[in-house]
Amino acid sequence: MTKVAVVFHSGYGHTLRMAQAVAQGAGAQLVAIDAEGNLPEGGWETLGAADAIIMGSPTYMGSVSWQFKKFADASSKPWYSQDWKDKLFAGFTNSATMNGDKHSTLHYLFTLAMQHSGIWVGTGMMPNNSKAAQRNDLNFVGSSAGAMAQTPSDASVAEMLPGDLETARQFGQRVAAVAGRLHYS
Repeated sequence: MTKVAVVFHSGYGHTLRMAQAVAQGAGAQLVAIDAEGNLPEGGWETLGAADAIIMGSPTYMGSVSWQFKKFADASSKPWYSQDWKDKLFAGFTNSATMNGDKHSTLHYLFTLAMQHSGIWVGTGMMPNNSKAAQRNDLNFVGSSAGAMAQTPSDASVAEMLPGDLETARQFGQRVAAVAGRLHYS
C-alpha cells in the first residue's frame, strides 16, 4: 500500500483545512508543524516511511511561514543521508489575495523537494479561465505547480470556497495515484 504524508504549517486554520482536503484525497496522514516550528512525536518517522510527501504552508510575505522554514532547515538531516531520494513531493499554499505571491511559496517547496532528490508532482489540472468561469470552479486560481487557494484576510476557515477545497482534494488524489503507479511498477 502506498503511504502519503502531508506535512504542513497553518497559522490561522485555513492551511489546515486545505491540508485536510489534500489528505482526504490522498488517503494521507497529516503531520502538523506546530506554532514553534516543530513536528509532533513520530513525525520524522512518518515522513521517512512515506512514498510521497505533500508539503503545505500559508504564503506569508511571499514565501513559507517561518515555522515551515524551521522544519525545512531541520530536514537537512535526511537530506545529508539522502533518505528522501526518489520520493514523490508536491505542495500547496493559501494566501489572502488572488496572486499573493503564492507561486514563490510553491517554488520554495519545489526547491526543497529537489534538494532532497525528489520527484515533483503538479496538479495535472487545467485552469478555469474562460469568460464563463466562476470563482468557485475547480482550479480557478489556475496553478499547475501545486494546489493554490485564496481566502480573504477577514474570512473564517468555514468561509473557504468549496472549489478551492475540491481542487486540493483532487490534487491529493492525483499525488496518491502517481505514487501508487510508481510504487507498484
